[in-house]
Amino acid sequence: MTRADHTARWAGLVTLLCVGCGPAGPPDHVLMLATRAERTGFQQSTGYGEITRQLQYAAAASDLVHLTTFGSTVDGRPIPLVVVGDLPDARPASVRASPRLRVWLQGAIHGGEVCGKEALLMLLRSLVVGDHPEWASSMTLLIAPIYNADGNERIGPENRPYQLGPYEGAGERANTQGLDLNRDHMKLESPEARALTLAYQDYDPHVVIDLHTTNGTEHAYHLTYAPPLHPNTHPDIDALLRDEWLPTVTTEIKRRDGQDFYYYGNVPRGTNVEPRWQTFDHRPRFNNNYAGLRNRVGILSEAYAYASFEERVRSTLRFVEETLQFAHERADTITALVDRVDDASVVGMRMTTRAAAQRSETPVQILLGATEEVQNPFTRATMKRRLDVAEPTTMYEYGTFSATDEETAPAAYYIPADLTAVIDLLAAHGVDGGATDAPTTITAEQFTITASSQDERLFEGHLQRTVDGAWEPVEQEVPAGTLVVPVDQPLGRLLFSLLEPRSDDGVVNWNLLDDQVRVGAVYPILRVTEPPSSPEQ
Repeated sequence: MTRADHTARWAGLVTLLCVGCGPAGPPDHVLMLATRAERTGFQQSTGYGEITRQLQYAAAASDLVHLTTFGSTVDGRPIPLVVVGDLPDARPASVRASPRLRVWLQGAIHGGEVCGKEALLMLLRSLVVGDHPEWASSMTLLIAPIYNADGNERIGPENRPYQLGPYEGAGERANTQGLDLNRDHMKLESPEARALTLAYQDYDPHVVIDLHTTNGTEHAYHLTYAPPLHPNTHPDIDALLRDEWLPTVTTEIKRRDGQDFYYYGNVPRGTNVEPRWQTFDHRPRFNNNYAGLRNRVGILSEAYAYASFEERVRSTLRFVEETLQFAHERADTITALVDRVDDASVVGMRMTTRAAAQRSETPVQILLGATEEVQNPFTRATMKRRLDVAEPTTMYEYGTFSATDEETAPAAYYIPADLTAVIDLLAAHGVDGGATDAPTTITAEQFTITASSQDERLFEGHLQRTVDGAWEPVEQEVPAGTLVVPVDQPLGRLLFSLLEPRSDDGVVNWNLLDDQVRVGAVYPILRVTEPPSSPEQ
């Protein structure tokens, strides 16, 4: 079936849904998979209740579709998850038992960025009606279309200013706590983030795809994307995405759809600022960066906010389709890569604790765009509409990061039993460790703090902390019950970022140890450079 045939078929189904369907029409379950966005001419976006009903219809319509949930939101909404594959059910054990590549796709981490949610519903529908049957032989898809369900439901005309639709409003960026869920992957202060990281442990996806909408520079790309940006991401994951996967998707989209896609960026504003194409933050509080430090292939997608709502949805859907096609064709290679990276120890390696964006060796050509102001037909608020303008502009690109501060990864950390907040956080991330069963004298290193400062402005409810100092040798007895956490484990990269005191996204940064990180004090967590004997579990 050609794309034109597929589009025509679904246009007909949407019409039938609106005017009624005779006895010879398509099955009710299939008809009900038309999204609210499609049924309203992309003036509205689909709400939580309707999404859950559509997922139920999809599960009833196909033996490949299995519906479950993973955790609940602050307001008590179960977060839906659809498992699509040749499996008996949606249980994590059933998913992990399959040798197929596991791909996690999520939308609406920000409640007002709704194109990913709609695109995933359309993707699911296409699978229900039999498109891409070959994918079932290579992949299991884990689709979470409405992660920030509470934010999605707080629809208001003031949300997402200048975004071109949906005209009748979109949800809020944050969750009910006022937290940005795409800044909560390390501190895990929301029930949504705790549920998500547990789902990543339970289902263990090899690939994580997170779908967003931009909010900034006027450029000519229908969609921009990013791989994991933290320098501690295994270089083979970075190479796969930058050298093969993302270029292949970009080329196919240009060839088949005529649209330009590129790496995510913005042009900073202000006087005396070098024109540049600047990506976002490297820290693992962001989903794609977090996936990278879990040794997984993380991919961020950002549809262009000033394209129409329909264009954004369709561009996102095409990005997902081409990304999954690449995954299907190289499923064994990706699975083997993840297994190999999990087996690679970081002990003894120089690792980044802080980083800064790096300028490209030579200038690159960026396609800048233009917009015109239009009125929302319902609220009369000003919106921006992309014009069919592409201005090739030469500038340097700041799209990768390198270390500004480093440490050597130790063999293990020793955490006092009374640091319950730290121990709970490690457990929530799935980090392995065991407690000592008796007092033990160890040859270790302790970190003496020589400087400590906090930001002046609150961020996500925190005055983020930065410390400096140095590790120095020490002989010390640690009491029974001390948690010993080996770094030679698959989550060693993540563990390092959580526990190193100078990390820019760890337990010190997020104020978990504020009462113990005074200047002149000793950081309460010890580390050793030689592997400890196995503690009693």
